[in-house]
Amino acid sequence: MISGRQMKAARALLDMDQRTLAQLSGVSIATIRRMEASPGTVRSNVDTLVKIVETLEEEGVLLIGSGADSFEGGRGVRLKG
Repeated sequence: MISGRQMKAARALLDMDQRTLAQLSGVSIATIRRMEASPGTVRSNVDTLVKIVETLEEEGVLLIGSGADSFEGGRGVRLKG
C-alpha cells in the first residue's frame, strides 16, 4: 500500500514533521517512526495505514503505487495539482 520511504518523501514534500503527521492522523508518533523505518511496504493495522494515507492525501500529496501509471514506473509520491 505504502512504503516507509514514500511516507518520508510525502512528509518532506509537505514540509511536515512526524509529530504533525501523528497529530493530524490520530496515530502515535512512535508508530509513524516505526512505519517510516520499515524496509519495503509498511506492515501495520489496516485502519492505521488508512489514517496515514488519507491524511497525506488530504494535505496535498498523491501516492503512486507500484502498479499505478507512472512515466518511469515504480512507487513514488508527488504533490497534487
